[in-house]
Amino acid sequence: MEAMTLVLVRHGETSWNAQGRIQGHMDIALNQLGIAQAKAVGKRLAGEKFDAIYSSDLIRAYQTARPAVLEPDRTIVRDQRLRERHLGVLQGLTGEEAKAGHPAAWSVFKSRNPDLALEGGESLGEFSRRVVGFVEYVLSLHAGGRVLMVTHGGVLDAAYRHALGMPLSVPRDFPIYNASVNVLCHDDHGWRIESWGDVSHLPQELAMDDS
Repeated sequence: MEAMTLVLVRHGETSWNAQGRIQGHMDIALNQLGIAQAKAVGKRLAGEKFDAIYSSDLIRAYQTARPAVLEPDRTIVRDQRLRERHLGVLQGLTGEEAKAGHPAAWSVFKSRNPDLALEGGESLGEFSRRVVGFVEYVLSLHAGGRVLMVTHGGVLDAAYRHALGMPLSVPRDFPIYNASVNVLCHDDHGWRIESWGDVSHLPQELAMDDS
């Protein structure tokens, strides 16, 4: 199999990121910092050639993808399978609000047990299967190519674990930054991580902590 390169970008910051609110499938636009981050990502990727460009259909991802593409409305494929995990009754709440108002669902969310159902949303296992299925589908279409995906933190988490064979239940020990560039490669030996959590394109005032 010809080697394929998959460039994964997490969306820029939203007001809910800044407030610590759980977004999930809620369609929240970028804030001013996020717009500036998206422009920085665009400058970083402008000189790169991609055989295909995919984005989550949620606005925060699509807004982040647009500056990297000359004709975004024609070239970006928006796909629901790249959405963040559906977090059901927890969406729109801060961690403290979720813990107080929906303790059972919050406990499921924090447990990282892939088989536990989350009220109104996806289990971690269901979410991971959705993401991995789409990644492998894209691999089947673009073997030997270079593909850009602009998506969400949970999707990056699932892709990283898939590449390394890391169980979903293991606590995350790798960063997931807004507007970061993360590169996976696939060849005859399978997936590997070429680089991860790269925010060198972001000026210091546009960088933010992992969240």
